[in-house]
Amino acid sequence: MSRLILHVDLDAFFAAIEQRDHPEWQGRPVVVGAQPGQRGVVATCSYEARRFGVHSAMPIAQAVRRLPPEAVYVRPRMAQYAQVSEQIMAVLATLSPQIERVSIDEAYLDISGLTALVGPPQVIGEQVKTGIRQAVGLTASVGIGPNRLIAKLASDARKPDGLTVVLADQVDAFLNPMPFQVLRGIGPKTAPRLGRLGVRTIGDVRRLPLVTLRRHLGARAGTQCYCQARGIADDQIHPERPRKSISKETTFAEDVTDPQMLESTLHWAAQEVSWLARQTGNKGRVVTLKIRFFPFETHTRSRTLTRPTADEQQLFCIARSMLTTETSWHSRPVRLIGLGLSGWPESNRRVQLDLFDAANAQPEPEEPTLTKTLDAIRQRFGAEAIQRGLSTHRHCD
Repeated sequence: MSRLILHVDLDAFFAAIEQRDHPEWQGRPVVVGAQPGQRGVVATCSYEARRFGVHSAMPIAQAVRRLPPEAVYVRPRMAQYAQVSEQIMAVLATLSPQIERVSIDEAYLDISGLTALVGPPQVIGEQVKTGIRQAVGLTASVGIGPNRLIAKLASDARKPDGLTVVLADQVDAFLNPMPFQVLRGIGPKTAPRLGRLGVRTIGDVRRLPLVTLRRHLGARAGTQCYCQARGIADDQIHPERPRKSISKETTFAEDVTDPQMLESTLHWAAQEVSWLARQTGNKGRVVTLKIRFFPFETHTRSRTLTRPTADEQQLFCIARSMLTTETSWHSRPVRLIGLGLSGWPESNRRVQLDLFDAANAQPEPEEPTLTKTLDAIRQRFGAEAIQRGLSTHRHCD
């Protein structure tokens, strides 16, 4: 029996939830992210906004210049989005136990054995879309193929609200006309090398010998490109495992040198990471700062704490300290910045401290009352209802 993998991707997930919850916003450009006049970026946007060239990670000031006056700007409501995501995953679990959630709005399912029970792949895909629509009132794009690569490309083929089925004997015809840049691992450095070989489509890649691809792209990348162009890819689903870290990062549409904008983005990342950590019952000891300079020079810095934390002010202050103490980074154009938290105590239990270590003699502190209050408000009214201002984080001593 041939493998069948289904990929489901919610359409403009955050923005679609906002339009669902505010019917008066339907048909209007909706931007989820920073507010006009503030420093920050677009987290995501509706398809109405995308028609004006707005996209994720675009600076909000640039988005405002492109969008008409009737555009709507809203702060992210992460608690609400996470709740809707759980409802969607519950729908998928009724169809197949083999689920791999790859993000808050995206998952793979192994549906290989369902054709005898449910029907043809097209019927299974329609059942997924209908189940999501009935459960949460949102549309999803679904792709079905013999492996993860084909399923993902199929779900991208007809967004939004699309359904594309590519069977094993249809893979070549499906891939051949596609631009080669859709293949995984083809980036700004790799694409020009293929372009110089006259490559425009995946069909063009297929006509190149393996030895040619390896010579121009390197052994690993060349082999990967050769296989993907022939539809050869991983067909295994890896059920969700306990997450080892939580991170948030932003790729800027235009390189950033403004220290205040970088701090503002770190502030947002610290808020999102700490919120997700607390909602999943995690605290971490390792805080990691990630930064990428033009063109693709990436650095990470980590700091290990004596006690695990999920406090956003502490995360922000530590990340800000790592950013500002690296003097060689100052004034350099930043393409990406992010913050991560990892190093959970084993089984997420309180850590057994050394009785003879004076630094650890005090009991583990309770969550600050202000944090508890803010979380309770966000849980009830949404993450955008209230949050700390950046000025409250400037006192990091």
